[in-house]
Amino acid sequence: MNFDKELDARGLNCPLPILRAKKALAEVTSGQVLKILSTDPGSVKDFAAFAKQTGNELLSTAEAGGEFTFFMKKK
Repeated sequence: MNFDKELDARGLNCPLPILRAKKALAEVTSGQVLKILSTDPGSVKDFAAFAKQTGNELLSTAEAGGEFTFFMKKK
């Protein structure tokens, strides 16, 4: 999937991946896509809730070897 900015939040625990994503989303324009890498298992639920609360679109969630990849589109 194409993306405009990448955030490496691996090794960080809740709430840091969300806080860093919020900051990264502020740096992109509407319609751009942020790719987020995380190792926190709780981030799956966190990013789903974050997308719902902020109106940003969670395009996909994937897990491979304990690493989670999210693609979020800024509203």
